[in-house]
Amino acid sequence: MAVGVMNITGMIAPVGARGVMRRAVAGITPEFYFPKAIDNSRLVKAVDPKRRREIRVFSASVAVLFVLMMFYAWQHFRAIEYGYRIEAQTAERDRLVELNRALKLEEASLRDPSRIDALARNMGLAAPQPGQVVRLDADVDGDGGQVLARVSSVAVIPGQ
Repeated sequence: MAVGVMNITGMIAPVGARGVMRRAVAGITPEFYFPKAIDNSRLVKAVDPKRRREIRVFSASVAVLFVLMMFYAWQHFRAIEYGYRIEAQTAERDRLVELNRALKLEEASLRDPSRIDALARNMGLAAPQPGQVVRLDADVDGDGGQVLARVSSVAVIPGQ
């Protein structure tokens, strides 16, 4: 017995009439497991070209599927992002249209002739007398053509 010690591990499980494990302790059958040391260090793995080709095709297929799924996801999320941008731009456009409408109403109220006349009278201004208003677009030359420009004398004052 001094040469080698035998290591025995085991399990005792109750077994029923048909070999099915039950909780009741009817009959006990011991099961023993013996460890067996296997030396695989001298084994050489044989290269199987068919299996290697199958793995390459499978890996390429998975890579292509992954790229397609990523492309689809990228397109999908970009479409969602563009939808949000369109909504933001539409809201901004609606806000600017409303602001434009409000500014046009304010401009129309500020250009009201009766309001301007009332402000002018409060400042002490009076309506122009006949002959006081000279229309520039009504100037005509002696030949009947319109005057675009006139030459007038320019006085040069020397510096002191």
